[in-house]
Amino acid sequence: MIEKKDSLAIGEYIKNFARKHSLFVLAYGTGCGAIEIPPTMTSRYDAERFGIRGAATPRQADVLLITGYLATKTLKRVIRVYEQMQDPKYVIGFGSCTINGGMYWDSYNTINSLDKYIPVDVFINGCMPRPEAVISGFVKLQEYIQEGKADGWRKYQNNIEEYRENQKRIIKNWRMPDYNL
Repeated sequence: MIEKKDSLAIGEYIKNFARKHSLFVLAYGTGCGAIEIPPTMTSRYDAERFGIRGAATPRQADVLLITGYLATKTLKRVIRVYEQMQDPKYVIGFGSCTINGGMYWDSYNTINSLDKYIPVDVFINGCMPRPEAVISGFVKLQEYIQEGKADGWRKYQNNIEEYRENQKRIIKNWRMPDYNL
């Protein structure tokens, strides 16, 4: 006889298995990193064999792929897109620009660390990462999803005040709808 606790664990395992094999990606190309997305999705590298597909809108997406540097003006739109996505949602930071600002690290107008403003589940290193590295990053995200470790969306919900403080520190004219109420 299966206990209720075990059946919940089995149910979550099955959900995570399905989630990891059906990732709809919304690519937010903000810089030169967007040039690596088409080869990753086309026949040569064939990301779809891993269950990775493109999405048209934030409401249809599971993964937000940030490819390149973020300016303060762009950050506002990225936050809005992220908050419009349905839970569970995942973020991949693509390239060194999302990690530390990349070659724009000392610019007055560049966001140096994306994970201060929205949670990032996986970072892909490089300037610019090749399609093999992009697929490797997605495979790592799939592993985290299966293990239940890709929970940035839950961290965002639980620590929304901290994220909001960081966001408002950068975005001076904050007039955004609150999708988290």
